[in-house]
Amino acid sequence: MHESGQRGDEFPMAFKVYVDGQEGTTGLRLLDYLEAREDIELLRIDSDKRKDATERARLLNAADVAFLCLPDAASREAAALLDNPDTCLIDASTAFRTDAEWTYGLPELTPGQRDAIRDSKRIANPGCHASAFIMLTRPLVEAGLLPTDTPLTAHSITGYSGGGKKLIAEYEAGHDDRLAAPRPYAMGLTHKHLPEMRVHGGLERAPVFLPIVGPFLKGLSVTIPLHVDQLSPGTTAEALRKAYADHYAGETFVRVMPLEDPANLDGGFFEVQGCNDTNRVDLFVFGNHEQVSLVARLDNLGKGAAGAAVQSMNLHLGLDEASGLSA
Repeated sequence: MHESGQRGDEFPMAFKVYVDGQEGTTGLRLLDYLEAREDIELLRIDSDKRKDATERARLLNAADVAFLCLPDAASREAAALLDNPDTCLIDASTAFRTDAEWTYGLPELTPGQRDAIRDSKRIANPGCHASAFIMLTRPLVEAGLLPTDTPLTAHSITGYSGGGKKLIAEYEAGHDDRLAAPRPYAMGLTHKHLPEMRVHGGLERAPVFLPIVGPFLKGLSVTIPLHVDQLSPGTTAEALRKAYADHYAGETFVRVMPLEDPANLDGGFFEVQGCNDTNRVDLFVFGNHEQVSLVARLDNLGKGAAGAAVQSMNLHLGLDEASGLSA
């Protein structure tokens, strides 16, 4: 374990940050962000003590911000180790995303969400599919265009990095021809992101959600197809786009794309990886006077995971929200 080092000595005002679960996909990506920061002093645990509860508790309680990049049960156990009221926990699992005692880490959710993140010591980082879905539905619910009881269907296509180190290894081994094709999963319709999609999406019931993993590392898009008559009377594609533009006005990490712009497509095809290596979300409205398709695109390892966690950390610590992040 190395609690101090050159960076902390050179920058005595650096914030102390610990990543519990730093060997996983999200943890490793977080370290990429944090190691480049001069205002962050990383607290590290010796590899042979990664499962030592006493050592983990010491580091958790020594941190200004501690990230939990662990399975749900392990996140709950880690949270129970904390007794320092000044340490802020940012949890990347699904354990606390609909817990009323935790703040949902999506600053763009509502006008008051940033203040809630600044003030909270318990922040639940959103899921990747959920972030894209919620950023499509919540503004329309708030604007009165999408009734809260609308029966929604959504599908998502995502890079294989969302499946963690084991799935990444399977794809990158290159020995299984089955992995060359897109693969739908969670066919039992009980995906772990559904509760937060319903609650933070402002809906009365969860969507029928169909995720698909593709043969590429990262990138994600969620699509919600709708008949126009499912929306409030008189709603048009332009009204939907305006609702997004109004809701996300001034947001650094959100682009609301123009209607019917040829640049939205690449030779007629949608580019799922168009936000890769950024913390940005792009929102699109496609369709016609009878049907529309709402699409949100993001990097599942960026705004869909580690980038969003860094954004919440920046807010909580009173730093520039965009520090260390690319739009």
